[in-house]
Amino acid sequence: MSSPAPVRRVASQGPSTTAIFLVLRRMRLPLIVLISLFAISVLGLTLVPGQDIDGQPWRMDLFDAFYFMSYTATTIGFGEIPYPFSTAQRAWVIVTIYLSVVAWAYAIGSVLSLLQDRGFKEALGLQRFERQVRRLREPFVILAGFGQAGEVVARSLDRRDHRVVVLDVVPSRIEALDLAAFHSDVPGLPADASNPHELRRAGLMSKYCSGVIALTNDDEANLAITMSAALMRPDVPVVCRTMEDVLIERIRAFGSPVIIDPFNLFGDELLVALRAPRAYQLTSWLTSNPGDPMPAALTIPQHGRWVVCGYGRFGAHLTADLVRSGIPVTVIDEGATPVDGVELIAGDATDPEVLARADLSSAVAFAAATNNDITNLSLLVSARKANSRLFTIARQNDPANTPLFDGLPIDSTLLPTKLIAHEVLARIGDPLMWDFVQNAQQHTDEWAVDLLDRITSRCGDERPDIWTVALTPAGAPALDHHMDHATVGALLHDPQDRSRVLDVVALLLKRGDGVTMTPADDEPLQAGDQLLLVGMSYDRRALDTTLSVPTAADYVLTGEHVGQSWIWRTLVDR
Repeated sequence: MSSPAPVRRVASQGPSTTAIFLVLRRMRLPLIVLISLFAISVLGLTLVPGQDIDGQPWRMDLFDAFYFMSYTATTIGFGEIPYPFSTAQRAWVIVTIYLSVVAWAYAIGSVLSLLQDRGFKEALGLQRFERQVRRLREPFVILAGFGQAGEVVARSLDRRDHRVVVLDVVPSRIEALDLAAFHSDVPGLPADASNPHELRRAGLMSKYCSGVIALTNDDEANLAITMSAALMRPDVPVVCRTMEDVLIERIRAFGSPVIIDPFNLFGDELLVALRAPRAYQLTSWLTSNPGDPMPAALTIPQHGRWVVCGYGRFGAHLTADLVRSGIPVTVIDEGATPVDGVELIAGDATDPEVLARADLSSAVAFAAATNNDITNLSLLVSARKANSRLFTIARQNDPANTPLFDGLPIDSTLLPTKLIAHEVLARIGDPLMWDFVQNAQQHTDEWAVDLLDRITSRCGDERPDIWTVALTPAGAPALDHHMDHATVGALLHDPQDRSRVLDVVALLLKRGDGVTMTPADDEPLQAGDQLLLVGMSYDRRALDTTLSVPTAADYVLTGEHVGQSWIWRTLVDR
């Protein structure tokens, strides 16, 4: 694997000072009026004659006049000092009091107006956002687009304790971040992520930036985000959503971003489920959120004719994938063009006569693939009435209609936002996890069933923790003296009672560029190895103890129980 390209140092704009400039510009005149009035009042007091206690002429000096105006102009009012004022002095003070009230009212009104100013609020929000990003001292990803898919991704990453920085052009979506129940603060800025300066503000040049996810509704904007990230931080992985085939090659021209097309992705996953349903069940479960129940295995007909209603982007991709697998397909669509190997019925599938021409009684599967949820639901009901044994697939366009789709017995539902989020998490979360997914989908169902049984027997049927252990001086300092005899099975024992095997299963062992799936217990370990593990959270903490505490590692790997105190270790050494 080639080493990552060096980070390109791009000149930083520095912290935003827009709010300061707005205050200075909007408050300039009120402050000038207030200071001028104060200066004139002080000067007048020094010029207006008064009398001392002996009746002799007397004038205030500058300090006394400044002191008097300081508590008079601020409406405190301590009295006349150092002597009672003359009539002329009192007349001057009356004038200054009313003028100061007007000046203060003008200044306070300007402040209140400034606080309500939209530009000032945006400037303060920008400064707060930049402060939050600068203070991040742990890996984070930049999420461009906080729509339906973006929100699912942000919440899932937050549940996995991965920090997120959000950019979105719609201010209301960023405002919703303050109301969302995230475990950690999520910095958000209403800005166009296709602008490289906004990506820089979001922390693209930070050493803690671990990835960029482009999930906006504009494919051109996603292309611009990918280009900016590739040019400014070529070492940072990029995940990009696109709905346009013509943009895929343009996006691939910038490095090696992960491109997610939900329609292509669904077809690929369907073929995996068709070939090895239990392997698909395994990977779907392990890439879900912690605590999610194991999904049921899909029982997809291996042989027989499929009927696809709707030949848009999803219908076309699904049909092409099925044809490549040698499955006969009948397409119902009003405007579809003839395709080799596909039976085409021109017409509206909601018309019972058109649907009857598809002969659903002899079909094995039915896909409602239009871009209208109500149409898809009605098609599914009609198809079920014609043949209750059909394997059914539905395209759901709006997440708000989930209760409607849940109310029907649908075998598989394509919700693009959910599928995109699931794929993003699988790609961006843990590189070893994606290696496991790619390899697991090439294995047989027998292998997947065996692994599922091992995991569920130890961890139950709710998705347990998944994490990576690096056998390096930083990741496993306690194993330095044990690498010559450590094995996978020996490592996975309880540091309190080595006779108990931890509720942990090794999914993958990576050594250099090589990968070993589900390594055996007697597999020897070497320095630099990486292990992908699945198990219960309490045993994850137990394993962390073994990896970091030398005495715990000694006990687990050799059976010798050595005390941790200095006195005990000294006695043992003697």
